[in-house]
Amino acid sequence: MKFYDLKNGMNPRRVRIFMAEKGIKLETVVLDMETGDNRTPDFLAKNPLGTLPLLELDDGTILTESLAICRYLEELQPEPPLFGTTMLERAQVEMWTRRLEHEVAIPATNVFRHTHPYWVGRAEQYGAYGQFSQQYLAARMAWLDDELAGKDYFVGNRYSIADITGQCAFLLARACKQSIPAELQNLTAWYGRVTSRPTARA
Repeated sequence: MKFYDLKNGMNPRRVRIFMAEKGIKLETVVLDMETGDNRTPDFLAKNPLGTLPLLELDDGTILTESLAICRYLEELQPEPPLFGTTMLERAQVEMWTRRLEHEVAIPATNVFRHTHPYWVGRAEQYGAYGQFSQQYLAARMAWLDDELAGKDYFVGNRYSIADITGQCAFLLARACKQSIPAELQNLTAWYGRVTSRPTARA
C-alpha cells in the first residue's frame, strides 16, 4: 500500500497518528499543495478532488477521506482497537467522532480559512464568518469541558479515533491563536493527555 500525505494537513495528521498508534508503517509520498503536487494529472486520476490524504491499495483501489482510511486500517490490524471494542463503545466512538468533526474540526477549519494570513491572496476571505467561527468554537470548548468531567477520554477511559479527531482539530485552532482557555480544566487536561502521547507528533 502507498499513503499520500500532506505534512501540515489536519486530516492527513489524523491518519498518521492513527497509524503510529497501530504501529503501521506504509510507503509514504508527501505532496506539496503549494507547488501543485495534488493537481498533477497523475494525482487527479487517483482523486479528481485533489484532496489529501489518500491510500492506494496494492490492487490499485483508492481510498480517500481520513476516517475511511482509518476504518480500513482498523479492519486490517484490529489491535490496539481505536474504534471501540463493544457494540456500545463502537456507537459512542462514532457519535463522538462525528461531534468533534462537526463541532470542532469544521469551525477550526473555517477560522483558519477566513482569518489566517496564509490564505491572504490565495482565496477570498470573509472576516465576519471567521469571527463567527471563533465564537462558535469558543462555545463548543465550554460544552466539551462539561462533557469531559470525570473522563480521561471521550469514550470512557480508552483512547480512540474520536480523541485523535479532537486533538488534530484543536491543534489547527492553536495555529490560529485560539487555544483552550486555562479555566476549562477538563478540556485542558484531556488535551495535555492526548498531546503527550508518543504518537502525537506523528
